[in-house]
Amino acid sequence: MKVDDVEEQELIPGTRVRFIHSDRMTVAYWQFDPGIDLPEHSHPHEQICNVIDGDFELTVDGVPEIMTEGHCRVIPPDVVHSGHSVTACKIIDVFSPVREDYR
Repeated sequence: MKVDDVEEQELIPGTRVRFIHSDRMTVAYWQFDPGIDLPEHSHPHEQICNVIDGDFELTVDGVPEIMTEGHCRVIPPDVVHSGHSVTACKIIDVFSPVREDYR
């Protein structure tokens, strides 16, 4: 399978994402336009956020952090977080367990 062959979705205006699901996890391949706000939210899934390209401000439990290429951050389940794409960004998020809401 090639990621580019997976259907692209626009869940938030200015973003594009492709999801790949296994039995136990979901991997999300995001592309953000510059200046996009990801609203504050939480979910019962553990998440690992990996910035592949660009600058992204991730706020976890009220603490902001500028993440650049090569940075990653573990977000525990049920912790409130939000984001802002400072520049155009490519991000890979890994969720466990599976994000059934994204199937």
